[in-house]
Amino acid sequence: MTVNEASAFFKCKVSEVVDGREAAAMWRLVMSSIMGYEPVDLILRGDHELPEFVPSRIQDIVSRLLAHEPIQYILGEACFYGYNFTVSKAVLIPRPETEQLVDMIVDENKGNDLRVLDVGTGSGCIAVSLALNLKWPIVTAVDISQRALEIAQKNAERNKAKVQYLQADALRLGALPCEPLDIIVSNPPYVCYNEMPGMESNVLDYEPHTALFVPDDDPQLFYRAIARYAQDALKSGGRLYFECNRAYADDTARMLVGMGFDDVRVHLDTFGNRRFVTATR
Repeated sequence: MTVNEASAFFKCKVSEVVDGREAAAMWRLVMSSIMGYEPVDLILRGDHELPEFVPSRIQDIVSRLLAHEPIQYILGEACFYGYNFTVSKAVLIPRPETEQLVDMIVDENKGNDLRVLDVGTGSGCIAVSLALNLKWPIVTAVDISQRALEIAQKNAERNKAKVQYLQADALRLGALPCEPLDIIVSNPPYVCYNEMPGMESNVLDYEPHTALFVPDDDPQLFYRAIARYAQDALKSGGRLYFECNRAYADDTARMLVGMGFDDVRVHLDTFGNRRFVTATR
């Protein structure tokens, strides 16, 4: 099978579940992962015969994609903020919206040696990206899942980022050993269970529910707990950054105002959704 023949097979099959543009993007990811090809190689080597193991590997990937498994889990990695991250079903797949959150923090915090805490780090994508883009920060990241922390540690090592990882429950942060913080950031569970019927199967069937869902009767559960911790842990003038469910961003902002935070703001994502809330202690 040549590269061009494999490409035609892959795109034809995968286009049953995604549009043609996304199928083409997935093909580039697959060939980069399997063969180390850049996009130009797919053109220049189109008539080249693939190694014997490759067609069966492509068939396996196609089968898993047709079962709606995310390409990131199949290949074991995802790109975030220009870096490659190892991912598995123990962690959420990093989202483009979260890149905006990192951008906001980097743009608004130009000081040196800032102390940063990432709550619910998952793959470590936020913590690693901040460690590499702030000026000599001291970054700590916590998660309740030991499996997630193992992946996050691999990602720090993979990207040569200095991050301290600790196992901790986002609802019980009071025992964390740290000096006063300049920044607390979190993208906690924020999807209510009553939203499950409208969710795509590639998310619902594969991504970890403990990192996704929050009780229907208390969508502010994690934000409230983290904000209470921030009242004591942040320095005066320290900043709190949340990624939120678009349906509850305004409620989160009102909660922070009621707790005494200053300069509370709701920010839109690139799709116009009320996605981020920031505040100052």
